[in-house]
Amino acid sequence: MSKKCVHKGCGKKYEDDDEDCVYHPGPPEFHEGQKGWKCCKPRVLTFDEFLAIPPCTTGKHSTVDDTPQPEKPPQDESVAAKAVEPAIAAPAPRLAQPANAPPRATPSPAPPEDEDDDPSLPIPTGATCKRKACGVTYSGNAGREGEQCLHHPGVPIFHEGSKGYSCCKKRVLEFDEFLTLQGCKTKDKHLFVGSGKKGEETLDTVRHDFYQTSTTVIASLYLKKINKDSSKISFTDPTTIDLDLHTSDNKSYQTSMPLYAPIDTAKSKYKIMGTKVEFELAKADGSGWPVLRADERLTGEIIQTGRAGSV
Repeated sequence: MSKKCVHKGCGKKYEDDDEDCVYHPGPPEFHEGQKGWKCCKPRVLTFDEFLAIPPCTTGKHSTVDDTPQPEKPPQDESVAAKAVEPAIAAPAPRLAQPANAPPRATPSPAPPEDEDDDPSLPIPTGATCKRKACGVTYSGNAGREGEQCLHHPGVPIFHEGSKGYSCCKKRVLEFDEFLTLQGCKTKDKHLFVGSGKKGEETLDTVRHDFYQTSTTVIASLYLKKINKDSSKISFTDPTTIDLDLHTSDNKSYQTSMPLYAPIDTAKSKYKIMGTKVEFELAKADGSGWPVLRADERLTGEIIQTGRAGSV
């Protein structure tokens, strides 16, 4: 009889107790808008990115949730003593809402989702359905007839302690309960790879910064989840870098970036990382760079050697 693993980030059905389980052993941490897991370092801003953080630990499946509870901040003893003293608070004045007051903000609508997988794209074995709260993984079977995807088409809503989705009325208090909320809509077939580059969001600009030494410019171009296989970077000539970047969350950035001064293309190099592309550009003439790009406005600021330049 199959059992369902309760480890965070896994949730798979299994029969073999010795099967490997990849999961998050630590509790979730939400702090000042950032979201992540205590057991590993990635921190993101949106909830969809949080759910996509890859599990960091390999162990065995379990039906017993042994995730430690989030630590509560220590409370000052004097504050705690006051908390137990009876107090009568004056009722707060009830403010009338002006007739011309703007309406209350409503949750952002869910982003449009791909209707089906592109049949020309291969589905990696072990790929997880992209729809929220589904969690089904692709087993590698060629036939997909009869698939039913139970999911939430809406966006997560956290309000005054309650947690749920905009597409249905179910609300819970605990984050663990929210992660197990069963979907409210059924579609034929799961969504493992989507439509590939169809509907790809094209970015006009991305943030960058740099610092320099007497011989080198170290520049960072900030873009998350860059797909190394489908992206291309080339030093076309001493004053231009050609960028054709694609991410795993369906974004792209293409440009020919003009450099402030010429570089030695043979000695220059780059590295694609989790949140950025880092360039090590060898100066051709040893001059100081007040800006990274030739099309940026000169501010008159002197960028000192070894310090990051603001953009």
